[in-house]
Amino acid sequence: MGRKYLQLNDISSYKRAFILSNLVWKIVLTWGVFKKKTVGKQFVKAVDSVLANIAEGFGRFSKKDKIKFYYYSLVSVKESLDWNEKSKRRSLLNSGQYLQILEELQGLAKEIHQLIKFTNEKLTI
Repeated sequence: MGRKYLQLNDISSYKRAFILSNLVWKIVLTWGVFKKKTVGKQFVKAVDSVLANIAEGFGRFSKKDKIKFYYYSLVSVKESLDWNEKSKRRSLLNSGQYLQILEELQGLAKEIHQLIKFTNEKLTI
């Protein structure tokens, strides 16, 4: 049998970030123009950056490069947490939306830390 290689869609943090980015996108689409252009645009970009940096790290060759982009992804999680909080305080999200996004971001941070640990321990290059 042939060897099975890990694919991007096999990474749970990538899948989780993908679902979250689409959730935030759908929520922001319901906002008015001013809210979209100020908070919404930044919120979507931050959450999309989590996903994009996981993908970019996965595509890198060296362990050092992979981990660097996974850390960038963690920074984007922190930024997304900030936008989530601002959105709640400015009454752009209801309590349920805020809590769902908060829980997903907190879970993502843990999964990305695990991805970094796995990459550091299992890759030799």
